[in-house]
Amino acid sequence: MLRVDHAGEYGANRIYAGQMAVLGRTQSGPLIQHMWDQEKKHLQKFDEILAENRVRPTALLPFWNITGFLLGASTALLGKEGAMACTVAVEESISEHYNSQIRALMETDPEKYKDLLQLITECRDEEMEHHDTGLEQDAQSVPGYWLLKNVIQAGCKAAIYISERI
Repeated sequence: MLRVDHAGEYGANRIYAGQMAVLGRTQSGPLIQHMWDQEKKHLQKFDEILAENRVRPTALLPFWNITGFLLGASTALLGKEGAMACTVAVEESISEHYNSQIRALMETDPEKYKDLLQLITECRDEEMEHHDTGLEQDAQSVPGYWLLKNVIQAGCKAAIYISERI
């Protein structure tokens, strides 16, 4: 659970880095930077938890480094709406993943996992804020929105599956 959450936050950081490389000096730059700053805090917390629990990160971090950046940059090349469509797709997938983890921890031992539940809930809530911001910023107006969203979400599901195992 910790490994995959760390990988997800790492990937999100790389996506926002790619978006900032393309849109950082536009009117969208400050908004993207704000969301990225929140993702940096999530990653820092999961870095700390991995170290505390002696859990190694996924072996695929170099791959997620490149693919995350490329996903962020390529969707940002479609403009603000493309970047926001990527944000909506990724954050929706991650929020669903976090919700399933919250349910599992609540069913297992909510008192034992109180701190982890709090962190995952906080991250999930901020991911949903990013999702909603993307919709407010016209994500759905990018040409091919539904196709783009579904392809990105399929990639997210594959990344989650793989990062849980490697």
